[in-house]
Amino acid sequence: MQKLIILSTLALLLSCTTSFAQIKTPSPSPTGKISQEFGLVKMDIEYSRPSTKGRKVFGELVPFGEMWRTGANASTKVTFSDKVKVNGSELAMGTYALYTIPGEKEWTVIFYKNTNFWGVPGKDFTENDVAVKFMVKPVALKETVETLTFNISNLKNSGADIEMSWELTKLVIPVTVDTDTKVLADIKSQMEGPSATTYYQAARYYLEEKKDLNVALAWIQMALDKSEKFYMVRTKALILAELGRYKDAIAAAERSTELAKIDSNTDYPRMNDKSIAEWKQKK
Repeated sequence: MQKLIILSTLALLLSCTTSFAQIKTPSPSPTGKISQEFGLVKMDIEYSRPSTKGRKVFGELVPFGEMWRTGANASTKVTFSDKVKVNGSELAMGTYALYTIPGEKEWTVIFYKNTNFWGVPGKDFTENDVAVKFMVKPVALKETVETLTFNISNLKNSGADIEMSWELTKLVIPVTVDTDTKVLADIKSQMEGPSATTYYQAARYYLEEKKDLNVALAWIQMALDKSEKFYMVRTKALILAELGRYKDAIAAAERSTELAKIDSNTDYPRMNDKSIAEWKQKK
């Protein structure tokens, strides 16, 4: 009986311990994430948000002259969907850890390639992983921001600003994108109509699937009007042969061989010679 009581007590204690282990409490620095599109780029910022809670932040909680994860818990991550310029320096598409070194008059801002560190890299910091590094002057705020806040503001087709505000300090990091060049290139491409490759692929499909060969011939000619490539000219030869126009097919195959030799290609001349021999018999 006594043994049974002891076992029951142990089971109860184990049950209580398991229950306590499952209790969830709020994080003192909850995770936040913001996303914003500007121009043709999407930017995401993921960070943990500590609060002042009556403490002096910059210069004490976050010392001057020491690298900071720019948030709490894991380092703040910034992701760009395309290449951008940050404070005038080029930055490739990808995700970066955002580290800062606060100062009384100037801050150092670092976009770091290695995002695997929980906080700052410490002794493992290497300049090889620094993607961009620059100085920014902080802006003094008149009213206290209780909780660390990132914002993406000043939206334009050509860029936006990353704003970090906490306590009585705001940091502004300008991000610019070359939207104009991309849009103008797209406009030019669309106005010119389908590319040579598009016409070529359509003609090839019609040839292989035995669809309307006259349409295929028109498309391959449109491709050649834009870009005369040896493999495109051979496709024209094959379409002409399927249409029974062997004399024209032979001429096209011979032109394909000429172009292939200029490009130092040896496969197409061999294929063309074989086709020409067959078509001469049928002609």
